[in-house]
Amino acid sequence: MAGFSFAVRVYWEDTDAQGVVYYANYFRFMERARTEWLRARGVEQERLRQEHGLIFSVISTGIEFRRPARFDELLHVSADLEFIRGARFRFAQVIRRDDPDGEVLCEGHCEAACLDASSYRPRRLPAAILGESAE
Repeated sequence: MAGFSFAVRVYWEDTDAQGVVYYANYFRFMERARTEWLRARGVEQERLRQEHGLIFSVISTGIEFRRPARFDELLHVSADLEFIRGARFRFAQVIRRDDPDGEVLCEGHCEAACLDASSYRPRRLPAAILGESAE
């Protein structure tokens, strides 16, 4: 599965008093990358809810921090689909500094489920939505 990367600029609102990105904001950056990953495949989440009655819900997520990001830096956030199984799917994600070395700042994962928008019960993820064949 081809890699996807989304650029994020660090703003003051993303940082603490020392100008270092507050840890919870890395989750926000990763969420944006997953949303843009879907959008790049023609999947608009609101349209998915309205037309197909499907929504996504995070099941688990985690991050291992290596280096801090700071105010005004440009970061690249990857979103790589690791698997689809029934209603579940998992992304591997990496946040890198926009420098010649692409220094890794953190690595994480996010596992989510496809749910029926009205009942919140798991629904098998239609393979056509993500352009992949479900396992």
